[in-house]
Amino acid sequence: MKLLPFIALAALQLALAPTAAAKLSKSESGMAKTVEAEQDRSLALLEKLVNQNSGSLNLEGVEEVGAMMRAELEPLGFTVTWKPMRDTGRAGHLIATHVGKADTKRLLLIAHLDTVFEPDSPFQRFERIGDKAKGPGVGDDKGGMVVVVAALRAMHQADTLKDANIEFHMTGDEEDTGDPAEKARADLIAAGHRADVALDFEGLVRDGGADMSSIARRSSESWQVTATGKTGHSSGIFSANAGDGAIYELARIIHRFRTELPEPNLTFNVGLVAGGEQLSLDAGKIRASANGKTNIIAASAIARGDLRTLSAEQAARVKDKMAAIVADHAPGTGATLVFDPGGYPAMAPTDGNRALLTRLNAVNRDLDLAEMAALDPLKRGAADISFVAPHVDSLAGLGPYSTGDHGPEETVDIPSIVRQATRAAILMSRLSAEKR
Repeated sequence: MKLLPFIALAALQLALAPTAAAKLSKSESGMAKTVEAEQDRSLALLEKLVNQNSGSLNLEGVEEVGAMMRAELEPLGFTVTWKPMRDTGRAGHLIATHVGKADTKRLLLIAHLDTVFEPDSPFQRFERIGDKAKGPGVGDDKGGMVVVVAALRAMHQADTLKDANIEFHMTGDEEDTGDPAEKARADLIAAGHRADVALDFEGLVRDGGADMSSIARRSSESWQVTATGKTGHSSGIFSANAGDGAIYELARIIHRFRTELPEPNLTFNVGLVAGGEQLSLDAGKIRASANGKTNIIAASAIARGDLRTLSAEQAARVKDKMAAIVADHAPGTGATLVFDPGGYPAMAPTDGNRALLTRLNAVNRDLDLAEMAALDPLKRGAADISFVAPHVDSLAGLGPYSTGDHGPEETVDIPSIVRQATRAAILMSRLSAEKR
């Protein structure tokens, strides 16, 4: 593999400039040099991971990517365990543990093995294009796993890894969580209770060209409203005997959601609507079938959507408002509101998370890099770190910068791999040396 062109190394050369080097310890300068020296190795690993399909439903493929990551981590002194999850409909999780000094902080690293691209997707192969690379999961999240490996290898070389307490969880179903979610996320949540710091290696976000950090991520839950009405001849619609019908009841509810629910950091999408004399949903609840006539009052109607909030308190408040709106029935109708099990909780913007960003910005200053502001949580979705954020100080967005995620143009910015691995190696070394 060819060396990166000069412009692709600019970020690392900034970190190694004389003014920056004076702010770094000898081991930290060494870590920056190791990440740079091993950039071709990191890209070779990324290509290998990307070329192995690991769609969430390709259980064997997810297991194979897990085996590739095991081969990277065991030589660094990690004890690696595969936790099968076939009874949830998914492959499982790879959990790597490094035991250091008993009295120093415990770090939890989070990434994921799976992608949204299943074996029947036409988007399957890694392609290098100058300082960029395209491929399924090249950013989300195989690029994130490569950043972790590059950072850990640099720590190992600098001798800052040997005393570090690190638990690295690579879920096999981040893109499509197994069922029940309580079982699928039990190991990760338990790790969150053990940890002092959680670092998530999903992708870096840039806003206006500036690298941003994520101290908050919103929740993601799915809801369904089912409305019912008295069927009959349409000539009786709105009468005391016939009532308003199911479709008008559903329209009332959706309209009131739109006008009465809005508040900061909240979104509530309606993604599927159907209604008529007869109605059915498929097992996955993504396809609806309905039939009816213009002269028959609709007997049933459904709407499915999602709800995203910034805190558990906001979620509870909004759900109460939704329930009250649904319960205020139009004449001759009924309606119910249910939330699907297995949603993602919110990662609220806590003082502990802000303190972690302060620590990351100290690393940025020492590398002569611009400080990173906290990203507006409206600008990114939910992720696995949300399951542990209620229990531990958390920071997200430590993976590489990429564009077009979840689509056939998913493209990673190669220099960002080097920059993010350097930041992570120094941050993790500093945190892991601190007393609990």
